[in-house]
Order: sequence, then C-alpha cells, then structure tokens
Amino acid sequence: MIQTSTDSTTSGIDVEQYYAGLDSFSVEPLWRNTDPRLLPTEPKSRALPHVWRYDDVRAQLMTAGQLISAEEAERRVLMLINPGLAKRVETANNLYAGIQLVLPGEIAPMHKHAAAAFRFVIEGSGAYTAVDGERAHMHPGDIVLTPSWAWHDHGNFTDEPVVWMDGLDLPLINKLEANFFVDGPDRVQEELRSADSTERLYANSRLNPAWQTWDKPYSPVINYPWSQTEQLLKTALDDWSGSPTDGVIFEFTNPNSGGSIMPTMGAYIQALPARMHTEAHQHTSSAIYHVVRGRGQTIVDGQVLDWSEHDTFTVPGWSVHEHINTENEPAILFSHTDIPVLKALGFYQERTCQRQA
Repeated sequence: MIQTSTDSTTSGIDVEQYYAGLDSFSVEPLWRNTDPRLLPTEPKSRALPHVWRYDDVRAQLMTAGQLISAEEAERRVLMLINPGLAKRVETANNLYAGIQLVLPGEIAPMHKHAAAAFRFVIEGSGAYTAVDGERAHMHPGDIVLTPSWAWHDHGNFTDEPVVWMDGLDLPLINKLEANFFVDGPDRVQEELRSADSTERLYANSRLNPAWQTWDKPYSPVINYPWSQTEQLLKTALDDWSGSPTDGVIFEFTNPNSGGSIMPTMGAYIQALPARMHTEAHQHTSSAIYHVVRGRGQTIVDGQVLDWSEHDTFTVPGWSVHEHINTENEPAILFSHTDIPVLKALGFYQERTCQRQA
C-alpha cells in the first residue's frame, strides 16, 4: 500500500503551488496531460492527403534549370512538402519525395548518407546513376536504388533533360537522429564494374548467383528496369484480377531475402484494371503514389484526390482510402511506403472498410 507523505517539507504547500513548481524540475504530471496525441484511441496522422500536379511542378523545375546551375544546386530538386507537415521536410510521415532535374551535360557529384534512397524515372533516357562503382543507365519507369551509405553520383550525357522522383526515408532517419552525410572525394566515382551488370546478373528472378555473397540489409540490384516490370503487369492482367483493395500489385523485392528492397522502405507497382473501383481499406503505413499511366481518383477519408499521368499524391497512415480508375484502360501506380519499418517493429495493421462513395 502506498503511504501519503506527511513530512514537514510538504506542509503548507497547496496543490497549485506544487504544480507550478514542477517546471523547474523539467517534469510534468501525466495525470494532468490533456493532449490526445499522447495516448490516442487510434492513429491520426498530421499529414494531409494531397496531390502534386506534375505539369505545375515540372514548369517550376524547368525554370529552376534556367536560373540555378548544377554547381549551385548540387541536386536540383523541388521537395514535395505535405501541407499538414509544412514545418518539416516531409511528404508523408517517415517518407520524403522530391522531383529532380538533370540537364544535358550536367553531373550531380558523388556523396553518401545514412538515409536510403531510390529514383523513379519520369522522363528522359540514357542518363546514369552510379552506385558503389557501377553505372545504371536510366529509362522512364525504372526504379534505381541508392541504398544507405552507398556512394552515388548522377550524370546526363544525353541531349535531353532527365527528370525523376527521389524517394527517401529522410524523415524517419532524422527523427531517429541517426543521419550522416559525406561529400565524395571526387565529382564522379571510379567505375569498378561494367554498367548495368547487376541488372543483367539478377534479370531472372528465379535464379540467384550462388557464388555471390551478400550480407547487406538491402537489395543487391541497382536498377529494376521498366521493360521487365511492364511485361509482368501485362501478363498478370491477362490472368488475374488481383487484390480487391489494390488491383494487380507487385512489390519490388530483394532477390536474396525475398523481402523489401530496403529495411526502411517498400516499393510497389500496381495496375488497376479498366473502371476498377477498389474496396476501401486502411493501414498504419503511409504511402506516396506516383501515377505512371492513366487517370483516376483516390478517396482519402472522404476527400477526393483527382490524379493523372505523372502526378504524385500521398495517403497518410490509417486513413480510409479507395482507388478509382476512371478510364477504359488500366491505370498504373508506383508507390513507396514505410511498411518494412512498421512490420519489423510489430506495428503494422490493416483492415478493410466500407466504401466512402
């Protein structure tokens, strides 16, 4: 049984004096806390559903290309800032996205950081990303990985601008206060392997090179080419209807482990068959979508997000959402999420809901 102290040191102090004096000790009584965010009955993200129109972002990016040199910018990127998280560099909780431009003849110099990243190519062919001594040539629809602590640089020796979406786990790593950044010793790293060698080595997903040892927590593949992804989607659409909540959906995986491409981020490609209206569902993970092809809507907690080709939109964690393909052709969406982190910690939950429309 807990005894109430009657020591003389507390005599003569009323409760309000007691509370007023707690600040000097940097403590606060839990029983007086009224902030519902401390122990919510269910998650409620501060992030808001939002669409970034590609035509608008691209126009601003091209203007930046005229005004800001590659040397001045190092990375010419327009960050996609969620309106609900405007004081933070976040597109969704734990996730970041930005749209990057590399003009003909430009080099984005080598560096590395603790944050993991990928590039989803939107337009332009033939530029490269070099990762730990291997160049991966980039084409629209490719997803190119630059994992945690991997040296990487970009170059465009073609005659056309190249634009891609950067996806990073920066918000998560910075919240954990675990981020580091290191500039490279040179602008361009030495080529240690022939270009696109890992793409060729792991081209057959059923066969892994048995002589290769790989003990890193991310995929050994640098580039997941659109040519293979697109063919897989076409074949699957002929045979399968897919998930009632996501259509025909595939996860990009680590060929060694079968798990996510990176320990902090998952990446997905999905096709919504013509006129599909998915079932509504919610999950504790956040998602950032990029529209590869098509036109449609996503309803998020009752808010209708209209999207078309190359737009980017976000679905906050635990929001009820459903996708609608408004066209007579399949719509294709690429997305990245923080599912791997939530599953690793045992916090991932998902459930189906009633449609909102």
